[in-house]
Amino acid sequence: MTPTQRDIDLEMAAHRAAYERGRASGGPAVDHPPRDYPPYRSSALRHPTRPLVAVAGDPEAVELHGPVFGHTDVSPLDADLTGQHGGEPQGARITVTGRLLDRAGRPVAGQLVEIWQANAAGRYAHRLDRHPAPLDPHFTGAGRALTGPDGSYHFTTVQPGAYPWRNHDNAWRPAHIHFSVFGTAFTQRLVTQMYFPGDPLLAHDPVLRSVVDDDARRRLVATYDHALSRPEWSLGYRWDIVLDGPRATWAEEGR
Repeated sequence: MTPTQRDIDLEMAAHRAAYERGRASGGPAVDHPPRDYPPYRSSALRHPTRPLVAVAGDPEAVELHGPVFGHTDVSPLDADLTGQHGGEPQGARITVTGRLLDRAGRPVAGQLVEIWQANAAGRYAHRLDRHPAPLDPHFTGAGRALTGPDGSYHFTTVQPGAYPWRNHDNAWRPAHIHFSVFGTAFTQRLVTQMYFPGDPLLAHDPVLRSVVDDDARRRLVATYDHALSRPEWSLGYRWDIVLDGPRATWAEEGR
């Protein structure tokens, strides 16, 4: 039987209660959820269940320092998802910017940041997406940028739409943008999601709610910045990414 939203809410509440009991008993506060989080149904199928495998061969190939993209390889067009196909995409144009920081708040420069997202109707330009929403011939939803000397990144895109998924009955993912950040090597990669403030679906989403710690969960929601908005052009959102430490941005470990 397909679980209902009430079933999922009860499961999430049980996990939240267990977390609060652990904190009250003096246990450590854990920002990252367990890899197998039952309310997020597919997590049981998408995390490692066996020990890591040592890779044989050329160690330099394994620990390739990067991101191996120079400024001549990543163009400004890569960061403007609204101008990649010769026509105007549908939806509200937005600007998303922020800084990539280390645990001490220092900027991390020259790092490759990639994003991908659904279009304004909530559909990905991917052959496996069967959501009966229109595709946009002027929007494929993928971009990349290198962080600047101050650790900043900048993207122009459109507001993604919510979309249904089959985690439970009447399940909808809130609007979000997927982010991928490379560290000092391709073997060091953080994959996460940025959400939008005020979205009513945030409270119902098992993916976001799997981050039980309130502060860690709030750090996944961008801030609307009116000063960043451009007149008659785009709304502005600001979202910083912290690579490690107690203020680290939650990553989708093994998912």
